[in-house]
Amino acid sequence: MSAVELVEVGPRDGLQNEDRALPPETRVALVERLVAAGVRRLETVSFVRPDRVPQMAGAEEVMAAVPTTAPDGTPLTHVGLVLNERGARRAVETAVGEINVVVPVTDEFCTRNQGTTVDGMLDHAAAAVEVARGAGVGTSVTLAVAFGCPFAGTVSTEHVAGVVDRVLALGVDELAFADTVGVGVPTQVAALADLLPRLPDAPRLRFHFHNTRNTGYANAWAAVALGRRVALDASVGGFGGCPFAPAATGNIASEDLHYMLERAGVAVTPVDRGALVDTAGWLSKELDSGVQALLGKAGEPA
Repeated sequence: MSAVELVEVGPRDGLQNEDRALPPETRVALVERLVAAGVRRLETVSFVRPDRVPQMAGAEEVMAAVPTTAPDGTPLTHVGLVLNERGARRAVETAVGEINVVVPVTDEFCTRNQGTTVDGMLDHAAAAVEVARGAGVGTSVTLAVAFGCPFAGTVSTEHVAGVVDRVLALGVDELAFADTVGVGVPTQVAALADLLPRLPDAPRLRFHFHNTRNTGYANAWAAVALGRRVALDASVGGFGGCPFAPAATGNIASEDLHYMLERAGVAVTPVDRGALVDTAGWLSKELDSGVQALLGKAGEPA
């Protein structure tokens, strides 16, 4: 199995669906805790309208205060989620090293979430990528509801393929398939991965799983078993969800995912799981919301 890069999405996806909006200074403290635990690439902020997602307000303030290098001097990669050219222009004025454009693959979800069709969102993505490239900032596109849509229902691999082809034409650095509402199963993981060619100049492959129906970790394992280099999104404590998707519960948890992979002998981004468990407990109190991850409850085996 190839090495797996863990991408921590707790500061963004982990917070955006919580009832309590944390102030920028608390979000900075969360990032600092995650970095101290070994996280090196993380989705830190979202450059979206604060009236739509108030939990993500103050992105520039957060980015002005977060560390840009780890305690050992390793550069950190801060990812900023954007939806259009305006968000990308905001992002490149900060210490963000990568923009992530979310493109839903169905018009039904895209219209409710982003106020445009898939075609319109692809135009927005092209403009955002151009801004980032001009600023020397990395680019990734996440295809939301690629495993199934709460409004359109089943999403076929053939349908996703048409969107993938158009994203590949943008020349992004990375492409991610997201199970936004947690309906996916392992067989879909392999089918979607096959849409990304195994070529030297192809974008990197990443997956984003939610554990809504308890299949998130099985899907993560299926991604690792593909035998190709892959990155996996996860959120400390298993916090997360999409405010525009009914019943979209938390992401797979960073500490639980790392436990599974390391115990299975998979080369994975090294982190201090105990520190992640402690951070999840701290974040639970800040949010007044329960930890979904199980490692902190069960403990490490003797």
